Amino acid sequence: MFNINHNVFLTPRSGAWRRLVVCCCIAIGSNRAVAQSHVNLRIADSVLPAAEPIPLPTPEAAAGLGLEDLEQMALSCNPSVQRAAAMVAAAGGTWVQVGLAPNPSVGYEGQQIGSGGLAEQHGVLFSQEIVRGGKLALNRAVAGNERMRLEQELAAQRLRVLTDVRVAYFQVLLAQRQIDLTNNLTQIGQQSAKTVDALYRSQEVGKSDVLQAQLEIENSQILAENARNRYAAAWRSLSAVIGDPSLAPQPLHGDPLGDPQKIDFDEALGRLLSLSPEMAAASMAISRARAAIERERVEPVPNVTVQGLVNWMDNGINGKPDGGVAVSVPIPVFNRNQGGVARAQAELVAASRARDQLELDLRNRLAPTFERYANARNQVVRYRDVILPAADESLDLTRKTYTAGETNYVALLTAQRTYSHTQLGYLEAVRALRISEVQIDGLLLAGSLESAPTGSSSLEVGGGVQTEPVGAIGLVPQ
Repeated sequence: MFNINHNVFLTPRSGAWRRLVVCCCIAIGSNRAVAQSHVNLRIADSVLPAAEPIPLPTPEAAAGLGLEDLEQMALSCNPSVQRAAAMVAAAGGTWVQVGLAPNPSVGYEGQQIGSGGLAEQHGVLFSQEIVRGGKLALNRAVAGNERMRLEQELAAQRLRVLTDVRVAYFQVLLAQRQIDLTNNLTQIGQQSAKTVDALYRSQEVGKSDVLQAQLEIENSQILAENARNRYAAAWRSLSAVIGDPSLAPQPLHGDPLGDPQKIDFDEALGRLLSLSPEMAAASMAISRARAAIERERVEPVPNVTVQGLVNWMDNGINGKPDGGVAVSVPIPVFNRNQGGVARAQAELVAASRARDQLELDLRNRLAPTFERYANARNQVVRYRDVILPAADESLDLTRKTYTAGETNYVALLTAQRTYSHTQLGYLEAVRALRISEVQIDGLLLAGSLESAPTGSSSLEVGGGVQTEPVGAIGLVPQ
């Protein structure tokens, strides 16, 4: 027995003889145990079929869920949307409450009690506060702007949910594709291992080639297991965003490898600034602040309190029923709500600057997102049109030349790894492309399940308008 170094090339004539020997070995399948007795390798284990891949859905499949199905489920089940809707409903209740007039008061009045019935008086007392200056209408103007601001927050939250669902949807689809790809890479490695095994048995290659073939299979199986883990994680994220963690994994409709969108930065920025619910909410905050200033300015207008008394029993002079009336008006001498007006004016300036800050923030957030989109789009196009076809052709040619004995295993290994890296790189580029496209389409709104700042439980209007307007209706307790 003698060993032939796989780096040594024989003459064309002897190469033809080797190709005949290789074909005969592959055809009749010689005893694998003989090869193992020489190198002590687990060739039989290395070429076992990989785990069953998760089936990939086709666009024509009747079963499974589509993107629209997932979006409707999320809008119905995601608790963040329900929370935002409840905040809008609460603001509507506040709007009703702050426009209600104070309730009248009624009670009993007794005087000269204990006089032995000689001068006792028993009567009914009632009072009513009359709100002046249009305070109630201005209260509702402030509350109405607050409710519209929260409606824009609700719209923003719905967009966050839709963006998260679309991102998770593409993550699942691409994880399915990656499972299919890694299983294909495993099969390629298995085919190469069979070829190397046959060449080794015919003493055409050395032990190192067989070891390298086995290592390549092991590495591809690691990639396949990682792909299955990624699919499981992607589905868990999708079910969480939908709001139904018990949703079982199932095939999804869709093709994540479609043509990239053509997005222009200036057009995307204009759409963002004109349609963003965040900008609309900031504008509503400015309108609310303006209404709050008007409300504060009428606070010094005094409310009128009218009181009445009817004595149905009067044991005093002449003993006949009588009554009384009292009218009181506070005089705004010291407190003319100067601080409240100054505060509201400062809040208007703050709201205006907040909108300007938000506009700059949106520009700042769009810049890196658009960069990721542009880079990913360029990569996807280059991979699809140039790199993938070249890698596929290179692998095919290298496998043929290696089988024919015209190249060494290092070249085949390089071609296999290049093919593997380009295929996985293509999927990663598609993933980055789809996520950036979804984020731009979703007006940069995402993170629907992240903890948001808790709004005021009372939904204050004008900085502290009472929800039960008893006494003076305003910002400063009387």
